[in-house]
Amino acid sequence: MSFKKILPVLKETLDHLEYETTTPLQKKVLSTIKSGANVFGIGPEGSGKSTAIVLSVIQKLKGEAVGDAPRAIVLVKDKTEALALKEKFEVFTKPTDLRVYCIYDEHKIDAQRDEIYMGTDILIATIKRLNKLYFLNSIHLTDVQLICIEDAQFLIRQNTYNDILRLSESVKCQYAVFADEFDSRLERFETAFMFDAYRFKV
Repeated sequence: MSFKKILPVLKETLDHLEYETTTPLQKKVLSTIKSGANVFGIGPEGSGKSTAIVLSVIQKLKGEAVGDAPRAIVLVKDKTEALALKEKFEVFTKPTDLRVYCIYDEHKIDAQRDEIYMGTDILIATIKRLNKLYFLNSIHLTDVQLICIEDAQFLIRQNTYNDILRLSESVKCQYAVFADEFDSRLERFETAFMFDAYRFKV
C-alpha cells in the first residue's frame, strides 16, 4: 500500500511532514494489516516500524473516535517508550478526534482507571499494567480490533511472554508484531495466537 491509498487525513499529515514514499518494510506491512491479517514486521532501527504502527492503527480506526472503550492497543517496553510513541501518534491524530492514552506501571492505577473510563480509542500500554487493569475489571477490551507490539524483543527480555498469552486468550483480534529480528521465541506467538501470520523482513 502506498501513501496514496491511505486515509486522506493521514496523507495530508504525511505531505506536511514531507514523507514522500513508504519504506520497504512499510510497503510490505501496511496493506497486509489493512486487509485484517496477522503480521510480523521485522527490520532494523530506521526501517519505519513505529510509523507503520501509527499509520496502521489510525487507518484501522478510520480516523474517527467511537464509543468509550479502546479499539486499538499498542504494547511497549516501558514508560519512556509509551510517552515517545504517544507523541508520535499525536502528530498524526491531531487533525482527527481520536483519543490516545498511555498506561504504565509508574502511574497511580486508580487515576489511570478513571481516565480510561472517560473514553479512549488508542491505548499505549505496558503489558503488566494492562493486564492488571483488565483483571481488576477496570478496562473493557471487547471492542479491541488490533493489538500491535513495538520492539517485541522486550517481551522476551522482561520475561512477559505469559502475560501476552493471558491477554491473547481474553482478546481475540488482529495482531501486528514488530521487532528487529525474528527468532524461535517470537515464532511461539504464531502457534499460540497469531495464526496464519504473514512475515515481512527487510
